[in-house]
Amino acid sequence: MSRTFFVGGNFKMNGSKDSIKTIVDNLNAAKLPDNVEVVLCPPAAYLNLTADLNKQPNVSVGAQNCYLKESGAYTGEISPLAIKDCGAEWVILGHSERRTIFNESDEFIAEKTKFAVDNGVKVILCIGESIDEKKAGKTLEICKRELSAVIKTVTKDDWNKIVIAYEPIWAIGTGLAATSQDAQDIHHEIRDYLRSEIGEIADSIRILYGGSANGKNAPDFKDKLDVDGFLVGGASLKPEFVNIITSRQ
Repeated sequence: MSRTFFVGGNFKMNGSKDSIKTIVDNLNAAKLPDNVEVVLCPPAAYLNLTADLNKQPNVSVGAQNCYLKESGAYTGEISPLAIKDCGAEWVILGHSERRTIFNESDEFIAEKTKFAVDNGVKVILCIGESIDEKKAGKTLEICKRELSAVIKTVTKDDWNKIVIAYEPIWAIGTGLAATSQDAQDIHHEIRDYLRSEIGEIADSIRILYGGSANGKNAPDFKDKLDVDGFLVGGASLKPEFVNIITSRQ
């Protein structure tokens, strides 16, 4: 099944008005392929700015987190409704930094995923293992556990609004990366698991690689059938982000 190539840029807690304008202007000036979907995820304070600056029809904006309420006394949180009001369409949920630093459980992430899609915000759902879990041979076990909570919570139709990002925690911000074949192997196993749980819709779900993708290694993944794109961290703040987006041309 043909799946549209997807590249997400997770700016994390980085950026200023000037630096984000430089990033978006660089994308606006680039000749991007028609057959790619790009989502820029700046800090929440810059969602409006990023959406207003963007001129590319196949580039949209996403938040890095959201809560599971429309509004209320939840100081510091952002709702899916506010995300949409800022001109964004996507949200990253389940990122390893949310799971580890902020102790978000599989069940909590699943509930947030359901609430987001129910309120019209599409989700980049992150899963992945730590270095200790990798060494113990538990990569697929961890991915299944994290996915299982979401499978139990969302409907089959909801999966049309969810993209999965496999992010080996040991490769994030370390410069380390799985080989393209390693990524293909685990992505294939993830898709097989999804197919066993939710049926043929698994073949249409995009699975991104989220472990230190950059302009140099992105082309190595070009022919890997189950690697449908990238969730990019640090490289999304640099000019090489365009090279990642165009890596399948």
